[in-house]
Amino acid sequence: MSFLKKLLGLSSGKEEIKNALEKGAKIIDVRSPSEFSGGNIKGSINIPLDQIGANIDKIKAYQKPIVLCCASGMRSAQATNQLKQKGVEAYNAGGWRNLN
Repeated sequence: MSFLKKLLGLSSGKEEIKNALEKGAKIIDVRSPSEFSGGNIKGSINIPLDQIGANIDKIKAYQKPIVLCCASGMRSAQATNQLKQKGVEAYNAGGWRNLN
């Protein structure tokens, strides 16, 4: 199953995410604002999935790796793929509780 998840981009390896965080990665939570306000990772940024495309320049300006999370990993996988297509070093951490 983990091979399938990796193939579909549903989650990055734990070691990759750990390394990105050690490099000062920004954590972006792609859930809705109401989901985010119900609980989130301290220091994370909320940019809902449907707004990732409009915020590419802002995200690139961080000049750091990006670790994405959501509730289950599906939305963060989509956001990760969008960012990678734009040349951003991005990692899907899956559900936000995995990082907490």
